[in-house]
Amino acid sequence: MPVKKHLIIAAQVLGLALVPTAAPTQQQLLNDPEIYEKDHFRKQCKIAQFGSGFMTRLDINNDGIVDAVSNHGEITCDGTRGPDCNEDGCPYNFYLRAKEGGYFMIATARVYGYDFIKRFGNMVFVMKMHPRFCERTDDKPCEMTVRVRGGRFVTISRK
Repeated sequence: MPVKKHLIIAAQVLGLALVPTAAPTQQQLLNDPEIYEKDHFRKQCKIAQFGSGFMTRLDINNDGIVDAVSNHGEITCDGTRGPDCNEDGCPYNFYLRAKEGGYFMIATARVYGYDFIKRFGNMVFVMKMHPRFCERTDDKPCEMTVRVRGGRFVTISRK
């Protein structure tokens, strides 16, 4: 019995020793998502160019703090515009600004584009997406209305 007890204690101590190493794997705040993303593409491309719509600053979660949305369709990499875009659209990254400062990414979506409009007193995204995201097979884009709540997207409707 005492050997078993010593093994349990040793396992608990080892477990406690490993806990601090897990903390750095949590998402770190970015000072500026625009600089972060531009640096990423400058490493990937010999010549990276960014259109005026590459980064949009707006309050996406209705908290009064300006957040950010990047549009990868506004990137030209070595002469190819929107290198990560395909028939499903282009990647958009959505960042929230923390009250303490810094940004964190809450979502990535591959969309054709979006409108940011007011509905029932709150700002929402109406994302235009491939029809299959609305479980359709026609050619008309799916329109998914989403609101940002507590650091995540909440789907309000799809049509």
